[in-house]
Amino acid sequence: MQATMTAQRVQRPFGEMLTLFEEHFKTLQLPAQPETLYGSIEYICSIGGKRVRPVLCLMANELFTELKDDAFRAGSAIELFHTFSLVHDDIMDRAPIRRGMPTIHARYGEPTAILAGDLLLIHAYGNLGSISHCCKDQIIELFSSTASGICEGQQIDMDFEAMPIWKVRYEDYLEMVILKTSILLAASLQIGAILAGASEADQHHLYEFGKYVGVAFQIQDDYLDVFGSDEKFGKQCGGDIKSNKKTFLLLKAFELASARQRRQLETLMATDHQDKVMEMTRLYEECRVGEWARNQKRYFHQLAFSHLDKMLLPASAKRPLTELADWLLAREY
Repeated sequence: MQATMTAQRVQRPFGEMLTLFEEHFKTLQLPAQPETLYGSIEYICSIGGKRVRPVLCLMANELFTELKDDAFRAGSAIELFHTFSLVHDDIMDRAPIRRGMPTIHARYGEPTAILAGDLLLIHAYGNLGSISHCCKDQIIELFSSTASGICEGQQIDMDFEAMPIWKVRYEDYLEMVILKTSILLAASLQIGAILAGASEADQHHLYEFGKYVGVAFQIQDDYLDVFGSDEKFGKQCGGDIKSNKKTFLLLKAFELASARQRRQLETLMATDHQDKVMEMTRLYEECRVGEWARNQKRYFHQLAFSHLDKMLLPASAKRPLTELADWLLAREY
């Protein structure tokens, strides 16, 4: 019955859903004072981003039913939380650029950025509280466990930075990425499905789809930090190399490297000279980790789609999700 109902409706693509979400999101009311604090929030929210997570919530909702107002409220909560996490991540990473623009702490100062992040989280829960659906408690529980997991993932990521590279296992790094990056994509889809009354099986498959798309997305992100361009990527390329950040590429390069190349990698990680990015990139090319990353991204892409295929819905209904995943993982920015 569910699949039949879906077949009678045209599923809107990402672009249309994004327009609908933006129209809703810009109506969020924030106080005027203190102007510096709320102005910083307006600033970071106005410079956009792909809005993938809230739109996934809307798309999952429309898979099973007519689009509900509660999906917009949940989507707004998701976007506010995601923005909060980026603000605090940028402070911890000392990142000067986000989405091609100065980060909040670079423009307004670190104390204001911390407060702005705190308020974004508060307003996220305010939006969740406005949901009228009977499963609101389940949604808040899922949202909170996801938020906790993301914070745990961020701490694990920072712990990895203090460890020598030979102590960080690929499996542990993968689990960190799932926590830090993937589970919010996954939860966004599941929340939309819960609001639509989807079965537990379909909720599970949507969650797993989002989780593995998230892993593939992070591999692509790590790849673009080395092999992308500042103009397209929207933030400084080579930033991970400069900060010795443990990434899929660095871990795999160390695994594949010869004894000589490992010594070179460790020497470069202990230095901060101006040619560090160029020389590390050359070592990555020698170890062929760019090719490995593209293959690994393809593997997780296919794993994600295997879960989407298990959902008993017409292919036409799932097409907007497949097109979005294909676009995300083919991006150069």
